[in-house]
Amino acid sequence: MTRSQTLFGIVLLLAACARPPRLQPFTSDGCSLFPDQDYQSGQTWCDCCIVHDYAYWKGGPDSLRLEADQGLRACVLARTGDSTLAMAVFRGTRAGGSSYFPTWYRWGYGWPYRMKPIPDSARREEVRKKGDVDLAAAKRKNCGN
Repeated sequence: MTRSQTLFGIVLLLAACARPPRLQPFTSDGCSLFPDQDYQSGQTWCDCCIVHDYAYWKGGPDSLRLEADQGLRACVLARTGDSTLAMAVFRGTRAGGSSYFPTWYRWGYGWPYRMKPIPDSARREEVRKKGDVDLAAAKRKNCGN
């Protein structure tokens, strides 16, 4: 075997042993590109968005994205009683939250952009490694009390 063949073999071996992508620390900005509250009435749904961001940060199959978006819609509706607002939040999130967009609020934003799908078991393990996310602190930071 020549030296170049040996080097090529080592490169292939290293590529096969490459570490999987790492999940970045959880971040949230509240309701990305959408108001967190009705400033006239004082009604707020900011904490609904923090919980939604946690799901978006982790990512996963499209079925989980739909579940997260439906949960956000239900939370906004429960907070405000305004079905039009809740549907606007839902539709905006469905339209703009795709993992195909290189945004900070896309589905799976904790993972590198445009990476190949991660098996659920590996995704869950990376989330577990990050430990408990302090959603209460994220709510205080973005939503106030």
